[in-house]
Amino acid sequence: MRTLLLSCLLFTASAFAQTPAPIAAAVFFQRPAVVEAKLSPGGKRVAIRTALGGDRYTLGVLDLTDGLKAYRPASFSDADVMEFAWVGDDRLVFNGWDLHDYAGEAGHRAPGLYTVTFDGKRPRMLVNSTNPFITDGSDNALPYNHELLMVPQPQEGVQPDEAIIANIIFEDREVSDLLPMWLNTRTGIARDLDTGHAPQHVMHWWFDGAGHARAAYTENKRRGSYYWRGPQDAEWRVIAQDDALSMPFHVLGVADTGELYVTETSGPGHTEVLKRFDFTTMKPESKPMLVVPGFDFRGQLLQGKPGGPVLGVRVQADAEHTFWLDPTLQELQRAVDAKLPGHVNRISCAHCGQPDMVALIRSFSDRDPGTLYVFDAATKKLRPLLQTLKGIDPGQMATVDFQRIKARDGHDLPVWLTIPAGTQPGQPRPVVVMAHGGPWVRIGEWEWNAMNQFLASRGYLVIEPEFRGSTGYGGEHYHAGWKQWGQGMEDDLADALLWAQKQGLAKQGKACIAGASYGGYAALMGPVRFPELFSCAVAWAGVADLDLFLQGNWWVSDDLSDSGRSYYLPELVGDVKQDAAMLRANNPVLLADRMKSPVMLVYGEADLRVPLAHGKRMRDALRAAGNPPEWFTYPGEGHGWTNPQNQVDFAEKMAAFLGRNLH
Repeated sequence: MRTLLLSCLLFTASAFAQTPAPIAAAVFFQRPAVVEAKLSPGGKRVAIRTALGGDRYTLGVLDLTDGLKAYRPASFSDADVMEFAWVGDDRLVFNGWDLHDYAGEAGHRAPGLYTVTFDGKRPRMLVNSTNPFITDGSDNALPYNHELLMVPQPQEGVQPDEAIIANIIFEDREVSDLLPMWLNTRTGIARDLDTGHAPQHVMHWWFDGAGHARAAYTENKRRGSYYWRGPQDAEWRVIAQDDALSMPFHVLGVADTGELYVTETSGPGHTEVLKRFDFTTMKPESKPMLVVPGFDFRGQLLQGKPGGPVLGVRVQADAEHTFWLDPTLQELQRAVDAKLPGHVNRISCAHCGQPDMVALIRSFSDRDPGTLYVFDAATKKLRPLLQTLKGIDPGQMATVDFQRIKARDGHDLPVWLTIPAGTQPGQPRPVVVMAHGGPWVRIGEWEWNAMNQFLASRGYLVIEPEFRGSTGYGGEHYHAGWKQWGQGMEDDLADALLWAQKQGLAKQGKACIAGASYGGYAALMGPVRFPELFSCAVAWAGVADLDLFLQGNWWVSDDLSDSGRSYYLPELVGDVKQDAAMLRANNPVLLADRMKSPVMLVYGEADLRVPLAHGKRMRDALRAAGNPPEWFTYPGEGHGWTNPQNQVDFAEKMAAFLGRNLH
């Protein structure tokens, strides 16, 4: 008997030894070699925000005219490069902060502004930051309340030295106005930018390619207004005015030819469509330029040479699509798509459509983090530059699928699925229902996602519903989520799981609900509303106390604005007086005695969006109810994890928690 048992044990050990080990969490959460890449205006060089060779984001440059000679113009041991832009072909501007020691949201408010040549020479600080990491030229640097707005396209006969920045005016801790000005990136000297008699309380500016202010959006006590000053206009004029939550259209961009492009809610299901604005009727044109069935228009205009027409439109639907108006670029897109099938191939270019055009292609898919290529029109060659992540085999990655299902009340419900590699029909998987943050955002994309792919590599089907209240799927879907925290929004999360079970994708009784921020709130409400569906809950940076969220507390610091609490949250979430009973019935911290499933709580100790007090109150309530949670905090982290070591640690802790509770 002992011999037989030993044989079985040896056989089992041998079988396990042949099973490939799961990919390490550190591979999924490594800092990428390509975060963002931008061609210089003349197409001579490409600048890349990268972590190639380390765990800090640096600024790299590849010289396309010199055998891909590489430069590292901005690299620091105590800071990470964040946003960047070319100023001509020789100079860059960038900002940054320390992602390893976030130290609260204040670090995001003062990232500073710096300049350096492509080869790392003549570094200079233009705008002070919370933690300066370049001091050259700081004697005349502007105060921290200035930020980069745009860098104009190079104009013939004009030295490309200047960028447009905004002087941010604060009033009672809130931004009350943005005052644009020119800043010379070589000298650090600022000068006035002509905005005429501009309106007050500007929250956003739109400029043409030469840097002329053409459109502005103002907001004051929830009253929104769009203004326009065209090439022939002496003064600003109002083109739309309404409640900020009910504007008749939204400005998308301005063309150098004087056209204004807007999105208007006039499609099926109150979806937003792209239109030109008609200054004769002072309304968007009746005929849309682009309609994306089932989706709001979410995209950008692709501008060409200075003074020229718009070249195309890039839009997010079930995946990213680019519609070129220029026939040369349209043909280039077809050729690239044929060479790199099954991928989204995002093209940006210098000298677009011309014989000397240089194009940069970012090629990616749901299973492939992507590769950066350059295309030279003169040689017709497509050559690879950099792979986004090392050690990722697309063949081992999960696939991403998009479905539209019906919720219990018949409401249309978009759902994203991340399906583990090798999943066969009739092979249901244990499930993680991922509730996104926001909640008034669109989160799903057809692209590689580190957390979802990590969970799929551990065998979990990841279901990510775009529950009612999410944007991007029409006004009806968005408005259906108002004052539905813990109610209709929570039903949608459960209905997506029930649908997946009926399809044979999800195992019965093997589901955990997880999420961050609002998603953390939804994760806490899952076991309360649907204890029969969710075996566990993981909430990180999650809203746990609606009273603290909506009213704040004298003793708890957060970054939610007074105007947000006064004008927006009462309508979107609930009024603390008129909706008091509804809010109490859906406040997780008051419902701990109904949470019988295991709960994991994780918070950043420097979070100002959802302060640590939320987590402590929920932890204490669960302990008092006899269901102590697994509790972790990360010092120095804010509203989400920016330190890569913490990202890996969290993923491993979450995987262990799921393994214990979903077997």
